[in-house]
Amino acid sequence: MSATFVSSADSNGNVDETADALYALMADFVRQRPRDMSMTAAATLTALRQRGPQRITALAGTQGVTQPSMTSLIASLEKSGLVARRDDPADGRASLIELTEVGLDYIVERRRQVTDRIGEYIESLPTDQRSALAAALPALRGLEEMAGEDVP
Repeated sequence: MSATFVSSADSNGNVDETADALYALMADFVRQRPRDMSMTAAATLTALRQRGPQRITALAGTQGVTQPSMTSLIASLEKSGLVARRDDPADGRASLIELTEVGLDYIVERRRQVTDRIGEYIESLPTDQRSALAAALPALRGLEEMAGEDVP
């Protein structure tokens, strides 16, 4: 793992160094993720889990891809049994894409595998560094919440 951790001497709030360390850590873990699915596909499944059924146009906007690209991705995920289409009650001409039980099981298991891997790294840290990470959990959750709010 090539990420460097922010030292306790950085507790005065060196935003750039902290952001760089978080970026490097995320990049390392993204590279180590299972490659059985594209990042866009996995992110789409996660978005459906977090926000519920959505139209293809909304999913395309959230993932930063074109509507035709998202349509193709959804067709593939649908063929795999991970998502299903249903009528949009607000507009009978449109469909909502929803996560199936198979899709939910898949995304939950994928997240568990990654969090288990991260947990192994955390467990290998000295006690003082594990304690520092635990103390930072409210700030990390705050960042997670802010990032989730930025998604259209």
